[in-house]
Amino acid sequence: MQIIPAIDIMDGRCIRLSKGRFDTRKVYYDNPEEAAAAFAGAGLTRLHIVDLDGARKGESVNIRVLERIASRYPLAIDYSGGIRSRDDIVRALDAGASMVSVGSVAVNNPALMKEFLYEFGAERIILSSDIDARGLVAVRGWEEESPVTAKQLLEIFAACGLDKAIVTEIARDGMLCGVDTSLYTGLAEAFPSVDFIASGGVASVDDLMRCNAAGIAGVIVGKAFYEGHIALDEMARINSM
Repeated sequence: MQIIPAIDIMDGRCIRLSKGRFDTRKVYYDNPEEAAAAFAGAGLTRLHIVDLDGARKGESVNIRVLERIASRYPLAIDYSGGIRSRDDIVRALDAGASMVSVGSVAVNNPALMKEFLYEFGAERIILSSDIDARGLVAVRGWEEESPVTAKQLLEIFAACGLDKAIVTEIARDGMLCGVDTSLYTGLAEAFPSVDFIASGGVASVDDLMRCNAAGIAGVIVGKAFYEGHIALDEMARINSM
């Protein structure tokens, strides 16, 4: 299982939200590079960057932050937020991202998402589904609800070669309330060709161990690290298991 630390960027700073609400933001680093340096220094190899400004605006805003982090630290970065076109993907990859997470486009324009998968390959395109309590996918920085479920999206794109998906439970995100491992094991059973990355609710090392025991491919760690609930050396130790 891969431990994937997260850096959420707003106004150039590393922040975290609660339940995706922008009015709950808390700043942890004025310079996101400091967080990236800590993760790389601990021996972690993956990083999830969320351009929250880009998600709201509908175009990448913090691409220069990505570029600086990618050029200085040996991290395989997946970049998300504001990815709406082929040019956005090319720009992110050229800036140093190894992968790009696509959410709103997958819901609003499935044909375009399929084009992304065919052109760039499943190794570079991740489906990002942020779901509410009813299982419906939210779009545009979680500010709009769609009528589509994560399973409906997976049925479409798994048939097109998709092999990685981040599923975020909005109600758990930033709440330090624990991970619902049954959600991800159920999805993995329904879509065995897809590696699922758990996001939302991580509160402790026990959560990471439960995810590992459940066979979840990866887990994103955000507030639990920033609030001191999980230490870097613990993340690195579990990542190497």
